[in-house]
Amino acid sequence: MQGRIFIMTILKILEFPDPKLRIKAVPVEIIDDALQIIIDNMFETMYAAPGIGLAATQVDIHRRFLIADISAEKNEPYVLINPKITKKNGLEVTEEGCLSVPGYFDSVERADSICVSYLDRQGNQQEEEMTGLLAVCVQHEIDHLEGKLFVDYLSEAKRQKVRKKLHKSRKLQSDSSIML
Repeated sequence: MQGRIFIMTILKILEFPDPKLRIKAVPVEIIDDALQIIIDNMFETMYAAPGIGLAATQVDIHRRFLIADISAEKNEPYVLINPKITKKNGLEVTEEGCLSVPGYFDSVERADSICVSYLDRQGNQQEEEMTGLLAVCVQHEIDHLEGKLFVDYLSEAKRQKVRKKLHKSRKLQSDSSIML
């Protein structure tokens, strides 16, 4: 990227029930400068939201990669390209939220410990055991790459409640907008 200047951009995050969130991501074939710019823009978007994880699917890019940073200082970024969970252990129930389902949180059961195989940002093969919040976050984001949302783990009644709440919130936002 020598000699090239680019401006970081905050990307639009798709919101439930947008059907694009259901598209299954395809594997990344080439790790190039264009992908690096998208990754940088995704980090800016995630930090601004604010969130701890973001899958490419959530920003309408249907390729198999995600980013995460669970650190309080926002200085431990993870980039997982073509991630695959190879092992799961234990169960834990955590309160989850999602940048694609703003303002809604609910309990979801996930593995407490996972082993993930992926390519890092430079294209190097990695295999890593993840536990606790990082494990939950990565499972949540991999679900996005599969076209699945955390609300899919909830009852239909709760999903309807989420749809109504988001619809009402969007309507209030558009009603309060002033057209000039």
